[in-house]
Amino acid sequence: MDAGTIVGLLADPVRLRVVSALALGAGTIEEVAQASGLSLKEVALAARRLARAGLVRRDGHDLALHTERFGEAARAAAAGAPAAEPLSGDPAQDAVLRSFLREGRLVSIPAQHSKRRVVLEHLVHVFEPGVRYPEREVNALLAAWHPDVAALRRYLVDEALLSRDAGVYWRSGGYVDV
Repeated sequence: MDAGTIVGLLADPVRLRVVSALALGAGTIEEVAQASGLSLKEVALAARRLARAGLVRRDGHDLALHTERFGEAARAAAAGAPAAEPLSGDPAQDAVLRSFLREGRLVSIPAQHSKRRVVLEHLVHVFEPGVRYPEREVNALLAAWHPDVAALRRYLVDEALLSRDAGVYWRSGGYVDV
């Protein structure tokens, strides 16, 4: 069973409630009906559909969820997924970036200096060399990455990746792609 089939089965709210009740320990049609607030008829119809698809084992009034199918489908989907594009040419830096970046956002600021430096060097690329930015614009650019813009701004200045004078910032460090 593939992940798409499972998602399709669970897209129906009644089937989702049946699977939820089974996952929480219900073992009969009556227990599922009681736990889910559904009628016996709704549970029976949903259980029949789930059993035909191979997600539920049905033996009379007894029901059992094939929980292993979820893991199998997830592993198959992950194996078939295209490899993610590297965030850095260096595998060690790429591993650090993958740990702290999700969907183009910084999930947390690394506490360890060496990891924070890798993240900051990646982040500084939003600033063009030779361009001067008012603090308001720096905050807007950094807010796209993480809500704590003051900490990011301070770290970038402390690491000499950005320089500051009279509320104006400019890129002063990090690698430049040519």
